[in-house]
Amino acid sequence: MLNVILKILLVALLLYIIANLFRGLFSALKNDPDAPPMSHYIGKRVLFSAVVILFIILALVFDVTTLNQRPY
Repeated sequence: MLNVILKILLVALLLYIIANLFRGLFSALKNDPDAPPMSHYIGKRVLFSAVVILFIILALVFDVTTLNQRPY
């Protein structure tokens, strides 16, 4: 059960990262001085990418998930 929750959480975080990617793109294309700068969205992407990596490492440490031993 915990494995399924972890997968849903990771997919949601990855979708949020992709959404911030496009928001940063539109922010760069609009060139609106009142909107947040593109670096705001890039910072969010980096932060949530680090959170995803941390969740994966913690899941491996606490045996929630395992590595694929035979990738072929």
